[in-house]
Amino acid sequence: MKQNRHEESMKYLTTAPFSERDPMFIRAINNVDYTLLTNAEVGLLEFLYFQLKDIALRNKILQSLMRSEPFERKDFFQKAYKKERYLDMRLMAIRGLAQFSSKEEIDKVMEHFLQILKKRPETTPYNYQEYEFLRSAFGLPYLIKTYGYPCFEKTFQQVEKQYHDMPDAFKGHFTIDEDGNFIELRSPKETKQMMDNFFATR
Repeated sequence: MKQNRHEESMKYLTTAPFSERDPMFIRAINNVDYTLLTNAEVGLLEFLYFQLKDIALRNKILQSLMRSEPFERKDFFQKAYKKERYLDMRLMAIRGLAQFSSKEEIDKVMEHFLQILKKRPETTPYNYQEYEFLRSAFGLPYLIKTYGYPCFEKTFQQVEKQYHDMPDAFKGHFTIDEDGNFIELRSPKETKQMMDNFFATR
């Protein structure tokens, strides 16, 4: 069943006109199974990734390629890192890149990432969504556990500092588990109420 759905999705993406507003196109991307990807399918997804404007669809493709069998695609992840602006998307590109790069190469990328991170409190003071991803089991803790590079630990400590500097109204609403699943820790209603109360007292 899972394999049939994946094969049908890839066939559709190969033959159908490119249209990121087409519900069938969106469904096809969401039905891609990273455990079943072939080298040719990886190439197609890379091509689609750079054509897409929709962040959610790029996110799905990036996660699939990041976790699929390690076909050589260092160049893809380098370009994806440069393309993305959100830190969670950049970190997924780094997760992919780390499979094909030396520690020294990753050190340089993480130094750039860290500089962007440090500017977030100025540009996005209540940046809870990015922080929750970075500090989740799917984010920096995975990289620390897998590779043990000091640059990952250093960045994680900076994330924790900036996270804890935020008001409590922006903490603890969700997390991401080690399989990349969204885990709701508060209901959307409760989250909205906490944030509304915070801004009402400003």
